[in-house]
Amino acid sequence: MNSCKAGPAVLLLLLLSHFAFAQIPQRTPTPNDNLKSTEVLPNGEVVFRIYAPNSSVVSIGGDVIPWGQKIEGMKAENGVWTFTVPQVKTGTYRYHFLVDGVKVYDPKAPNANETSALVDVLPNGEEEFFAMRKEVNHGAVSSVYYYSSTTQTMRRMHVWTPAGYNAKNTKLPVFYLIHGGGDSDLAWPNVGRAGLIMDNLLAEGNSKEMILVMPDGGMDTKLFVKDFVNDLIPFIEKNYNVYTDSNHRALAGLSMGGLEVLDSFMAHPDMFGYLNVMSSGWFANNEEMYKTGDARLAEIASTLNKTAKILLFTQGGPEDIAYKNGNEMLKVFDKNGIKYEFTEMPGGHTWSVWRQDLRNFAPKLFN
Repeated sequence: MNSCKAGPAVLLLLLLSHFAFAQIPQRTPTPNDNLKSTEVLPNGEVVFRIYAPNSSVVSIGGDVIPWGQKIEGMKAENGVWTFTVPQVKTGTYRYHFLVDGVKVYDPKAPNANETSALVDVLPNGEEEFFAMRKEVNHGAVSSVYYYSSTTQTMRRMHVWTPAGYNAKNTKLPVFYLIHGGGDSDLAWPNVGRAGLIMDNLLAEGNSKEMILVMPDGGMDTKLFVKDFVNDLIPFIEKNYNVYTDSNHRALAGLSMGGLEVLDSFMAHPDMFGYLNVMSSGWFANNEEMYKTGDARLAEIASTLNKTAKILLFTQGGPEDIAYKNGNEMLKVFDKNGIKYEFTEMPGGHTWSVWRQDLRNFAPKLFN
C-alpha cells in the first residue's frame, strides 16, 4: 500500500484489522460510503440504489422486476441512481444493475465480499498442491448454520469432510481453521483452497482423515472465543461423529484469525493439542497486550506445555507485515518457558504463504 500520514482514528482501525504497519492513502469521502443500496418500504415498494456518478445509462434487472415491466431510474446530483419497484410480494429475489451496458451485482450488498472473482494460476497444472486433480476422490465443503447463544444470532461456518465420510461410521478428529480480518468463513474454502489441499494430502497419504471446520471469525476476538467455545465447538461435537478431547482438536488461524487462536488457547490452554498461529502476534506498540499476555502465560505455561503437542508460529518472511509483531511477542513466550516451533518462508502477508502453511501443518496433526 502507499504510505501516508494517518491520524489516530485511522491507526486504531488499522490495529483492529491487524495491519498495524500498513498505511492507507487519504481519500475524499463519497456518497457510496454510507449508501443503503436496498430499502423495503412499509407500502410494499422496494428501493434500489447504486453510486455511479460517471455513468450515463443505468437500469435494474432480475426477477424482482415484474415480467415485461421496465423500472426507470433517477440520477441525483451526488451520483446516486435510485430505482423504485412497486408492490413487491413477500419472497426472496435476485437483482442486478446494468451500468453503461455492463451487468453489475450490488457492491453494497451484505454478501458482496463473497462474490469476488477468482482465477487459478497453475503453471504446473494438476501437479500444484492446491489444484483440483482428476484422479483424486474429493470431499465435500458444506455451508453450515448454527445458533449462537453468545451473539443471539444464527451464524455460519464451512465444514470440509473427507471423501466417503457419509458412508462411514468412523469417529474423526477436528481441525478448526480461521480466516483473517476483512474476510469471511468462505475465504479458506475459496481463495485458500483448503478443501482441495486436504483432498490432495489424503490422496497422497500425507494426512490423517479429519474434519476441517472453517468458522466465521469476523468479530471482536474476545467475543469470538466465547462463541467458539460455548456454541460452535459444542455444535460440531453434537452433530458430527468426532472425538471431543484435546488430543483430537487442532486450531490454526491467519492474521486476525491468529489473534483469535492466541486468545482461544490462552483462555483455554487445555483444549487443543495442535496450534498454529499464522502471520500474527500482539501489536508491538500495545503495552496492555504485553502486560496482560505476560501475566496470563505465566499462569498457563505448565498446562499449555503439557497439552499442546505442537505450538507453531509461522510467518511470511521479514516482508510479512505481522513479522515484527510476532517476533516481539515470542520474546514473552520465551520468558515464560513456553515450548514452541517457529518457521518462516518468503511471500509476505499473502494467501500463497497461508496455503503453504496449511499444506505443511495438516500432515503433522493427530499422529
